[in-house]
Amino acid sequence: AQRSTFEAELQRLTKLSYLARCQFGQPAALEKRPVVDSSYDFGLQVEFKTLADHDFYQKQCPDHARFVATCKSLWEKVVIYDFSPHA
Repeated sequence: AQRSTFEAELQRLTKLSYLARCQFGQPAALEKRPVVDSSYDFGLQVEFKTLADHDFYQKQCPDHARFVATCKSLWEKVVIYDFSPHA
């Protein structure tokens, strides 16, 4: 039931209209390699169209706030990698 709730909440995030892209998944079932971290249960990749969209998502987005409030009891650790892509 918890996994189902978590996946449903992640799916809601993928539908936010102001995102350039949003997807989630579990570690790929590939051969183990020492350079690959597969110690997580789910990964979420969110790409924003603008920095303002990122800031809105972090500070004011009711959907993001709902996700955190609904799911925070379901994780032990969250790791975030913010980066600016090079064209």
